[in-house]
Amino acid sequence: MQARSALFDLYGDYLRPRGGRAPVAALVRLLAPLGIAAPAVRTAVSRMVRQGWLHPLRLSTGPGYLLSPKAARRLDEAAARIYRTGRTGWDGTFDLIVIDTPPQRGDRSRLAANLAFLGYGNIDEATWVATRTTDEVDTLLRESGLRYERFTASHAAGTAGAMALVRRAWNLEEISNAYERFVRELRPLVATINERSTDEVCYAARFTLVHSWRTFLFSDPQLPPSLLPPRWPGTAAAAFFDRHSGRLRPAADRYVDMCLEQSSRTLAARHLTRTPVKTVRQQTIRSEERT
Repeated sequence: MQARSALFDLYGDYLRPRGGRAPVAALVRLLAPLGIAAPAVRTAVSRMVRQGWLHPLRLSTGPGYLLSPKAARRLDEAAARIYRTGRTGWDGTFDLIVIDTPPQRGDRSRLAANLAFLGYGNIDEATWVATRTTDEVDTLLRESGLRYERFTASHAAGTAGAMALVRRAWNLEEISNAYERFVRELRPLVATINERSTDEVCYAARFTLVHSWRTFLFSDPQLPPSLLPPRWPGTAAAAFFDRHSGRLRPAADRYVDMCLEQSSRTLAARHLTRTPVKTVRQQTIRSEERT
């Protein structure tokens, strides 16, 4: 688990509902149970600031970082897809985008990753398709400085043409295998968590579960059921995720709140420790002046 990716998960799943801000000490403390060291956290934070995902600010508990508006929009979009809130039925239309592709390979890779995150699959290098529209794709392409055209195509659900388009844009067999592997690999982890497990252990297990589930945002466009094969493994995987992420949530929330409160208490203790020293020094100076 990379520190930058873990920070996105931390802000999106725990800190966004708590105001989207946290002191550096809390970030370090919250990623420690995942085996991420403090230097890696600080390096990732600096990188996210340069990329415009975080803003530095001074909190009452010390130096901290706040989500940028861009990051808040991206995390809200991710949360809606992770927990499948606000989903509406498919109206039978595809969103088609034809893009002047970037000449540099690195730019092409970043563009492809961002479009995949927004639910688009590529028919060819320049043509992308999705079953739902999002205004964020216009923002993404404008910021990239790329020329593009956008179309709407209508298709009756379940027709041969619609299914052929879907299979050309996405490798459904690969996505299906990934869902089966997700359940197979994560089941032993969550099965070990019971009422005797500590809040920290529950938090680490749930974080790993959500982190693994989040990877599907870059591969699964969450197609409507009418465009999916029968007995789609993603349905069972979603039920597995919902059950265990909900079961572990209360303990994970307690651990997050404890780490945030501990950061506040630590700063207060440092302040109290410094105050008497300053007071004694001032009293000594005043005594010497009187003498």
